[in-house]
Amino acid sequence: MRTLRLVLGDQLTRTISSLRDLNAGEDVVLLVEVSEENTYVRHHKQKIVLVLSAMRHFAAELRAEQIDVDYVYLDSEGNRGSFSGELQRAVERHRPDRIVVTEPGEWRVWQQMQGWSSQLGIPVEIRADDRFLTSRGAFAQWAKGRKHLRMEFFYRDLRRKTGWLMDGEQPVGGQWNFDPQNRKPLRKGLAIPRPMRFAPDPITLEVIQLVGRRFGDHFGDLSDFGWAVNRAHALLALEDFIQNRLPNFGTYQDAMSCSSEVLFHSTLSPYLNIGLLTPSEVCQAALQAYETGMAPLASVEGFLRQILGWREYVRGVYWTFMPAYAQSNFFFAQRPLPAFYWTGETEMNCLRHAIQATRRNAYAHHIQRLILTGNFALLAGIEPAQVEEWYLIVYADAFDWVELPNTHGMALFADGGLMASKPYIASGAYIHRMSDYCPNCVYDVKQKLGQNACPFNYLYWNFLLQQELRLRANPRLAIAYQTLQKMPAEQKQQIRHQAQQFLDALSAESW
Repeated sequence: MRTLRLVLGDQLTRTISSLRDLNAGEDVVLLVEVSEENTYVRHHKQKIVLVLSAMRHFAAELRAEQIDVDYVYLDSEGNRGSFSGELQRAVERHRPDRIVVTEPGEWRVWQQMQGWSSQLGIPVEIRADDRFLTSRGAFAQWAKGRKHLRMEFFYRDLRRKTGWLMDGEQPVGGQWNFDPQNRKPLRKGLAIPRPMRFAPDPITLEVIQLVGRRFGDHFGDLSDFGWAVNRAHALLALEDFIQNRLPNFGTYQDAMSCSSEVLFHSTLSPYLNIGLLTPSEVCQAALQAYETGMAPLASVEGFLRQILGWREYVRGVYWTFMPAYAQSNFFFAQRPLPAFYWTGETEMNCLRHAIQATRRNAYAHHIQRLILTGNFALLAGIEPAQVEEWYLIVYADAFDWVELPNTHGMALFADGGLMASKPYIASGAYIHRMSDYCPNCVYDVKQKLGQNACPFNYLYWNFLLQQELRLRANPRLAIAYQTLQKMPAEQKQQIRHQAQQFLDALSAESW
């Protein structure tokens, strides 16, 4: 039986389910570069280079195994620009008996796949993506009947299931997480190792030129591209993180600094999300570092929580509740996205630093995403769909299954608390405590009101005032509302007035 096996650009794993029973002498592996995937949102130029170059390298590795690869380049003659169109052309070329593909990571592609068999007139087998540690069905079963989904309980179940950092039925170290130890600001004078970067090879250089020509008006810079684009380099990046940054990762995972855009974070998420690394092997590498004494328990548990916990959790939320999930807007936020999200031109130093770094690198670590760009968007009442599109555009690791729940549920609380137990809002005080942005800012983080006051301060209290009916009963906001209750009426009015003036002055810019 001749099989055509379609591999998507985020499935670049040799053991992907669609390739598992490959007959190298008979089957054809199809990889396609299509304009639709690069333009359904205007992806960061570095993300497009990463995916296309990694696809080309993956195809070369398959060919080295004597596998028949049909590779359609973006500029190939007759390229129809979509998965469906290119699959139709491939069927006409190869006349297969069936098509095999692994389930996609995005709902819109899943919808396309449902019509392929009738469209093409041959069987299409859609296999589960078993690179993840929890299947879509298993998460849906776990979530069934729960009014609120809390990652903590899901994470504990997976710890028990895998046995990772477990001592029988109890967690190693006697506690499930070490968050109190993992919230320290960066210590002055601490040496921060740079993450491993990779000089573009001829394949990547060719893709950089292609992206510059075809997508030159997209967000982001191409001048300092240094992502790994093959599995060998991704494994080196993993080793570099384990040896040089994991030991301090836990302690400083919530820290932010002008001196480093990465600090001790792994920057492995783009490789995980396109398949150059698997979550199991990344977690195993961290666990080995703990077992050998290379990294402390608090750091390893914090890192494990990101992958075994959050990464698996957000995928489960996405597939269990789509497509309705994306439509919720708990706070009825309608304000357009401010122009500075594209330009980085704002007097707020923290946001300027994070956004300009994102333009350069297609990267920001999770606290910058949650407490800076996400927090501001929540406090300012930015429409969720616009914020979500921005996140999907600007980051190299952004795919809809991971970006949407993280932004919609975690950063914006637009799902009304399905994912998170409270909105993750913060005033300037938290940003000041966890970073060194504030001393170099034109605004005074210690001022609550007035011309020089940090906007995060009055926007924080204004948000609590605006949303009091929805949030006052939330026990995790009790202290904030007790403070607000004691606040003089005149001060509350001043907060409302200054916040409105600031928000009215924000200019919007479409992209």
